[in-house]
Amino acid sequence: MNNTTVTASPKPNKKRIKNDRGGAKKEEECDAEAWDTLSKSFKQVQSILDHNSDLIKQVNANHQSKIPDNLVKNVSLIREINGNMTKVMSIYSDLSFNVSNIVEERRRLENGGESKLESASNES
Repeated sequence: MNNTTVTASPKPNKKRIKNDRGGAKKEEECDAEAWDTLSKSFKQVQSILDHNSDLIKQVNANHQSKIPDNLVKNVSLIREINGNMTKVMSIYSDLSFNVSNIVEERRRLENGGESKLESASNES
């Protein structure tokens, strides 16, 4: 019998910076925003990929049937698949941009600066 004990690795230490402006709270808001952004984007992508999977199955069935009308339908199905992949690339591009902004905001907060939202409201 194996006497090896497996333990979960400890959670990475989160650097929390608390200043007079409530920096720790803003850090948590950045984390929530990051997770929401990731979750939303991944759900969108998964939905598109699931739909593409169904379209590909239909393309394969049409191809195997060798019925001329079904083969003609494949043209529009393949165009739809291609368009969906363009949407996926766009979602990932937007996700990269949004996450970069969140990371930049986090760094600004960790260095004791104001968030962009605070800066904008203070200028008003």
